[in-house]
Amino acid sequence: MAQEVHAQVKQIGDSTSSCTARQHKTLSDRPEAKGGADRGPMGGEMLLMGLGGCFMSNLLAAIKARRAAIDDVAISLTATLADAPPRFTTVNLSISGSYGEKAEMEKLVTIAERSCIVANTLKGAVRLTFEVV
Repeated sequence: MAQEVHAQVKQIGDSTSSCTARQHKTLSDRPEAKGGADRGPMGGEMLLMGLGGCFMSNLLAAIKARRAAIDDVAISLTATLADAPPRFTTVNLSISGSYGEKAEMEKLVTIAERSCIVANTLKGAVRLTFEVV
């Protein structure tokens, strides 16, 4: 039987939505320059945060499972926008941290990439790149 993941989004203002998954809540909004109240990130920004969060949880699990001496992991995501229709065409994840062997870190990044639900979902539509810095 297929598993399901659920989330809810509800309007709470002219441009603001309340987003809920399990017991966790956040707001989504447009910046003031785009007619919003700037009470939260836009959906596209949350997509990037979702990709980063999914990838990070898999990377940290891979590090822990292998007892690798890696910590202070951080990911910077940069997306390129296209106009018609508006969409991300590429997303680069730049991964940093305190690690000894770059080859070990790159191997763990590959493991995390293959395990990330969001990355696997987006790969057919968006060019994803992962780099260890």
